[in-house]
Amino acid sequence: MELNTQSDWVARSLRSVWHPCTQMQHHETVPLIPVSRGKGAWLYDHEGRRYLDAISSWWVNLFGHANPRINAALKDQLDTLEHAMLAGFTHEPVIELSEKLSALTGHVLGHSFYASDGASAVEIALKMSFHSWRNNGRADKQEFVCLKGSYHGETIGALAVTDVALFKDAYGPLLRASQTVMSPDARQAADGETAQDVARRAAADVERLFTERADKIAAIIIEPLVQCATGMAMHDPLYLQLVRALCDKHNVHLILDEIAVGCGRTGTFFACEQAAVWPDFLCLSKGISGGYLPLSLVMTRDEIYQAFYSNDVTRGFLHSHSYTGNPLACRAALATLQIFAEDDVLNANKIKAARLTAALQPLAQHEQVRNFRQRGMIWAFDAIDAPKDFSRRFFATATEHELLMRPIGSTVYMMPPYILSDEEIDGLAANTLAVFNKVLAG
Repeated sequence: MELNTQSDWVARSLRSVWHPCTQMQHHETVPLIPVSRGKGAWLYDHEGRRYLDAISSWWVNLFGHANPRINAALKDQLDTLEHAMLAGFTHEPVIELSEKLSALTGHVLGHSFYASDGASAVEIALKMSFHSWRNNGRADKQEFVCLKGSYHGETIGALAVTDVALFKDAYGPLLRASQTVMSPDARQAADGETAQDVARRAAADVERLFTERADKIAAIIIEPLVQCATGMAMHDPLYLQLVRALCDKHNVHLILDEIAVGCGRTGTFFACEQAAVWPDFLCLSKGISGGYLPLSLVMTRDEIYQAFYSNDVTRGFLHSHSYTGNPLACRAALATLQIFAEDDVLNANKIKAARLTAALQPLAQHEQVRNFRQRGMIWAFDAIDAPKDFSRRFFATATEHELLMRPIGSTVYMMPPYILSDEEIDGLAANTLAVFNKVLAG
């Protein structure tokens, strides 16, 4: 057997690697794609075939693969400091990153606590909320509220505030119960209703729960503007304004999970900026390092920080991670922020978004498409009468058309890197239409 051929890489992976969010038996009919390298918006396999990364490799790769500016920052950091524990020590990259992020919130969220991945950030925010209430003499506030269809991660705490049965049901006996309220998903609008009407109805459901149980509730957690993993459910910014006011009125913390929707993905650097509100806790991950290294963080207000500030060790936030504030990951994040500033990315994205939206109009008007929607650099539509295996068939067919796309059920979405050329935008739209027609015809 010849070593290191495409089929050899696949066979070796199937023997030794357990892949995430995957029923491994499916790879008997849908082969793995062994990636050899990446450049710009493209991934390449060992036989030279290429795939436009239309989902930014699970929503993380903002400025393309092998980005020269992020590469240079990491190479420089490698020669200086690769890692040092953040307990009892500190270093320039983590200080500078914390200061820059705080400035982006107008210093409303002035304290950052670091971890490695999105679920860890959610765990930190939940624990901080609970512990800060206890430190303030409100140990009875132990419950959390999430939205119907919400997804916040797959660790035990994060899964407890997730409402996607596929991820949650198998582990139900391990989880702490949470309260679930109506999603503000604009697709729920009745005849004559607007997205703002749906937002008001959903906020009224929060008000009902808070009126009944606010003395027991620590926090509500929300993905602002787009609930991603449930099928790119988009809602009006009014919802965030109404819930922020309810949290203030009923003394409940607001946690915003911007792991997927932050870092410019919805059109502003932080999604919550579009509602002109700031949460008590804001979770960031995915795109913050440009898709290079695992990094997550929770930003919070000074009053939360002060609840832990004491000579008493038990009042401190006793949470840790071996790679907390890793210098390499922080340098990648700093390079990412520098690209945002130097390239005026948010304004450039508006132009790219308008072009791709226009190019996608044949899909938006397709007779077997409903709920075509867009927010910033996120596009989605729902397939009508999609076959049961629609998602797998779409993924496999997309690879035949030089696309990496991974639908959620019958929802097709795009979250591409921010660096697409006009030619790549037009190709993405045309190939997505071709794949959609081929899958439905099949």
